[in-house]
Parts: sequence; C-alpha cells; structure tokens
Amino acid sequence: MYTREEAAAIKEQFWRTFGQYMAVVPSAEGLRVNWINYKTGIKQLHFKTDATSKKATVSIEMTHADAGMRALMFEQWKQLQTLLMAHLEEEWEWEEDVENDYGRIVSRISYTITGVNIFKKEDWSKLISFFKPRLIALDAFWADAQYGFELFK
Repeated sequence: MYTREEAAAIKEQFWRTFGQYMAVVPSAEGLRVNWINYKTGIKQLHFKTDATSKKATVSIEMTHADAGMRALMFEQWKQLQTLLMAHLEEEWEWEEDVENDYGRIVSRISYTITGVNIFKKEDWSKLISFFKPRLIALDAFWADAQYGFELFK
C-alpha cells in the first residue's frame, strides 16, 4: 500500500508521461492541444480522464449548477449522439443525473474499462492505449460539433 504522497507522486508521473506521449499528437484542426486538460471552450463542459487501482474512465461531464441548464446541455448531446458514436465507434454510458466525486450532481457520458491499475507501471501502456484513441475521437467530434453548444458559453 502506498502513502497518500506516494500515490499522488505515481499518479502525477503517469499523467506527465501520458502528456508527453500525447504532446506530439495535433488536434483534429491541426493545432497543439493539452490533452490532459482539454479545453472545450465551455465552462461547464469537460472531457475527463481518470485512472485508479481498479479502472480507467474517459468521460464528458456537464457540471452546470442549474439543473435545467444541465438538462438542456445533456439533451443537446443526445441530439448529437449518432455523430458522437460514429466518432467513438463504441457505446458509452449515458447518465443524466449522477453524483460526482465531489458530491455534486452532474450529467455524464462515459466509457470505463476495468482490470487496469495506475499504480502498476506495466499497466501504463494499456492505460495510454485506452485513453489516446478516445481523446482523439472526442476531439474530432468536438471539431465538428462545438458550434452546436455556443449557447452555453
């Protein structure tokens, strides 16, 4: 078992490694992008990656505090579901109201794999292979669809 500091250091090392690996990958529009801290341009809309000792998740998270605005944003995603799934080429989980790690109600579209452990360096290639194509696909989708979310800026 790791101390809190050791666990934080290992996670930081993984994300730094992943960031360096992805740094050479341009966005769908040919621009440099911070893949770990992806900017959608909409304050309450985030593309997130997470890895623990048991699983890894890529998600689209809508965090608007106003439930009506969050529902409207989620509905906009549902309208674009066919286009999103064409980019992702797999079925993701859709949750309109779910509690996040901080106890806030959010809407989330996510894909999770189990059986990977961020604390095992031998799993890092599996994690990178999981995150990379999904982030690239989300970016390609977002290059096409971001204008449909202008009203949320």
